Amino acid sequence: MPSTALSLASLPGGLVALPGVYQPQADTRLLAAALAHEDLGPHTQVLEIGTGTGALALHAATTGARVTAVDVSWSAVATARLNAWIHRLPLRVLHGDFEARTTGQRFDIVFSNPPYVPAPDGRVPSRGPERAWDAGRDGRAVIDRICADAPALLRPGGVLLMVHSGLCGAGETLDRLAGAGLDPEVTATASVPWGPVLRSRRSWLEQQGLAAEAEEREELVVIRAQRT
Repeated sequence: MPSTALSLASLPGGLVALPGVYQPQADTRLLAAALAHEDLGPHTQVLEIGTGTGALALHAATTGARVTAVDVSWSAVATARLNAWIHRLPLRVLHGDFEARTTGQRFDIVFSNPPYVPAPDGRVPSRGPERAWDAGRDGRAVIDRICADAPALLRPGGVLLMVHSGLCGAGETLDRLAGAGLDPEVTATASVPWGPVLRSRRSWLEQQGLAAEAEEREELVVIRAQRT
């Protein structure tokens, strides 16, 4: 049975965000809708990779689930902790790399809205707001790590939910997850207008064959993968 529906409006007074912290947008809402179909409750162990403001982690916490949220940004960690305190919700927020901070732990549900924007500079930024979206030349620097680590993070029957841009290749994500022994599928898509980051990279994206000339909309996908 799915849990009580989650909504970004369910947290009274909204969310605060320190400067440079990624705020909930269309991809957050799409992932929230997917999360609403999962079985969340007091005995559910949940992990969010890259929590940002903590919006989705706090949603999960409203169901009574035991939620751990991880982020490499100290500003995001501070923001998520502040939002948990404001809304009086239990949330364990850790700073650092998700793999290092979850060694030896397994979860019923792992979800992530990772950095996924292709960037001309192949290096993944180590600081600044771009850290929340830039993910190497193909946008897969973090996505591929999550695909590889998912089997070790999930309990038997556990579920991974991940949202990313169609620019990154949903087919490759499905192949990697299947190769890791999970059962993956695309469960939701949405078409959204290009934001300022993509617009600023139009020429480069077209040169790389990642976008058609005069393209104005981006496809988002939610991938659900279950460990059997």
